[in-house]
Amino acid sequence: MSCCGLLTHPTHSRCGLLTHPTHSRCDLLTHPTHSRCDLLTHPTHSPLRVGSRGRAGDGQWGAGLWGADRASASPASPMGHGTSRLYSALAKTLTSGAAAPHPEYLLSPDPEHLEPIDPKELLEECRAVLHTRPPRFQRDFVSVSSVSSECPSSHPPIRVMQWNILAQALGEGKDNFVQCPAEALRWEERKCLILEEILAYQPDILCLQEVDHYFDTFQPLLSRLGYQCTFLPKPWSPCLDVEHNNGPDGCALFFLQNRFKLINSANIRLTAMTLKTNQVAIAQTLECRESGRQLCVAVTHLKARTGWERFRSAQGCDLLQNLQSITQGARTPLIVCGDFNAEPTEEVYRHFASSSLNLSSAYKLLSADGQSEPPYTTWKIRTSGECRHTLDYIWYSQHALSVRSALDLLTEEQIGPNRLPSFNYPSDHLSLVCDFSFKEPPHGLL
Repeated sequence: MSCCGLLTHPTHSRCGLLTHPTHSRCDLLTHPTHSRCDLLTHPTHSPLRVGSRGRAGDGQWGAGLWGADRASASPASPMGHGTSRLYSALAKTLTSGAAAPHPEYLLSPDPEHLEPIDPKELLEECRAVLHTRPPRFQRDFVSVSSVSSECPSSHPPIRVMQWNILAQALGEGKDNFVQCPAEALRWEERKCLILEEILAYQPDILCLQEVDHYFDTFQPLLSRLGYQCTFLPKPWSPCLDVEHNNGPDGCALFFLQNRFKLINSANIRLTAMTLKTNQVAIAQTLECRESGRQLCVAVTHLKARTGWERFRSAQGCDLLQNLQSITQGARTPLIVCGDFNAEPTEEVYRHFASSSLNLSSAYKLLSADGQSEPPYTTWKIRTSGECRHTLDYIWYSQHALSVRSALDLLTEEQIGPNRLPSFNYPSDHLSLVCDFSFKEPPHGLL
């Protein structure tokens, strides 16, 4: 069809980009293959009224790709509309025991050739869906003073975003956020909050964890925004134990194709004590089109829970060993994004900080002494109590890259007494965003 919901059927046109993200100019969010329809709820519908969301000066673009009002959108099941065809083999949700490994073909589906969409149009549609919610939090970029003493790069900075977006199945079925209303976790709105955050900061490279709506939301929409997309699910995702799940969660890596060219890519299943584990990583070597310089980017999500510190340490060592080989001993500059599930006091953090890859944690530069991590990157309340931890990091090759700026974190006042997730913010983890530039290579005498 043409002109319909781009988000639910991303191939539709002028419709809801959020309901059909493969539709063209339709409801991108609900039926991305429809034409001229509500892009977020029925992406095959016709254009919507333009609105706005957020504070003045927030870079708002209005609202309209998903439909006029959420009240007019058809209700959806708690876990969203249907399951991707790629998960038809997993139709029977596991309710007990370990989840069976997913078929290998789920790893690399052939992407469809989709019509490009305007990010402003998609953002408008997100904000139309979210018009009854509180405005998104205001966050500012903080310049890193150490960069001012260096010779400025002649090329635009490389913006990298790291974010554990909270798997929908886990948020609704397993994580027990006791202070978060169930309505705040509805996928129809929560996906819009996630997309709004991504669109607001427009990263060149995007690294996500706990992605369980890759094939029906993030791949079709972000590919139409110009990103090359890669997804690696966990071998035995806990999402598969949740009724009405949308398939396994995993790590995803996206980069803008107009800025980078893919040189090589590695899907890594992490090991610990010689045993294959349920955690994964993606590592891709990219070539910057402006400068011709290469950059390796990796995304990972290490084992969670107290008591698994040695296990995480072993996983981190395995990842470092893989990256040592991929970067040829740090000859290729490296950025590693991830939810490490580890405080800075853990051994896995020390392994990365002392690695021969010469890595440093970017967010330390926001501290007064330049050596301290933020007080938290996740803050939630579960049945077991309140949890405030620093678990998420952006590591970079400090000999080859400079941090030009970093997005500040939400304050306790902004987060509020009920913590995260909330009607304002879609995940229990905060997004981390940094602008990097290549350091100029030393000039030889000849």
